[in-house]
Amino acid sequence: MPNPLDDKLSRFEELERQLVDPEVLANPARLTAVAREHGSLAKLATKYRRFRELNAQIRDAVEMAGGTDPDLRELAEAELPELKAERERYWNELLDLTIGGDDANRMRCVLEIRAGTGGEEAALFARDLYQMYKHYAEDQGWKVEVLDLSPTELGGFKEIILGVEGEGAFRKLQFESGGHRVQRVPETEAKGRIHTSAATVAVMAEPEDVEVDLKAEDYRKDIFHASGPGGQHVNKTASAIRLTHYETGIVVSCQDEKSQHKNLAKALRVLKTRLYEARREEEHKKRSDERKSKIGSGDRSQRIRTYNFPENRLTDHRINLTLYKLDSIIAGNLSPVVDALMEYERQEQRAAFGTID
Repeated sequence: MPNPLDDKLSRFEELERQLVDPEVLANPARLTAVAREHGSLAKLATKYRRFRELNAQIRDAVEMAGGTDPDLRELAEAELPELKAERERYWNELLDLTIGGDDANRMRCVLEIRAGTGGEEAALFARDLYQMYKHYAEDQGWKVEVLDLSPTELGGFKEIILGVEGEGAFRKLQFESGGHRVQRVPETEAKGRIHTSAATVAVMAEPEDVEVDLKAEDYRKDIFHASGPGGQHVNKTASAIRLTHYETGIVVSCQDEKSQHKNLAKALRVLKTRLYEARREEEHKKRSDERKSKIGSGDRSQRIRTYNFPENRLTDHRINLTLYKLDSIIAGNLSPVVDALMEYERQEQRAAFGTID
């Protein structure tokens, strides 16, 4: 089976040659595209290059260890454990860098949370998920920006769209896409009965501007008055923006800012991200005959997790993970869940790549 890491290293080395090619240097647009792709592959390619060097050194040491020269044999036997330990470390780092495919190392993503079935309780659960992700992101040192927000009268969210930026943001958050179910006694329940409601989460890698060709004539721009809970106007000036992409029918609206220009900028970010995601999903369907991971589908209709408050239990149904510390997780300590999901995918990657020799 072809090694995709070999392909990425070959591509990286080709881009290195292009960066000193006079023809490329004379074309600013092409140079920008080449530099961007080169930068996105640099971390993975340099680690894989070192990994291959270690493999070669280990092969040489094994050969020396089986030789007749006692001094060389002793030297090789002393070096082998250290070389193998370093190779294993690089291999694990490479597996981490490939989780998420070509978008694994994106530093920016868009996270959308929408209330599902359950009325006001679902909206309150959407708010709780927002706070969980916000606190987790802060602990990771990421920047979080609200791109759009649709609040309810009781303080919940019909929908909230976030921009998240930082090292490992998409790689760690990508497996949150899907349906999230909550079981608890709602704040609005007088008789203490447990209700079940839901919210959906979508995490999409945010592309660079040069990756999505979006012109003003590709979409319709509507300007309207921003409104608050219950439809009451919170802004007397028309500053909210709605964009409708003609070809795909994708609609994006942003009203969180008082400035029309700021709302437009945020709406364009979300629209470009959704267009990039649509293209990504189309390419994924074309590769449907390839390995399918339980946690890699990102199907937003799929129920991926249950939050059971009476039992203080969180269950991730994709990897049969159950943790009895929901209070800590919902407060933002999401690492035990994220780490388990990434470890599962790491093992899947390890199996797909085969041995490291």
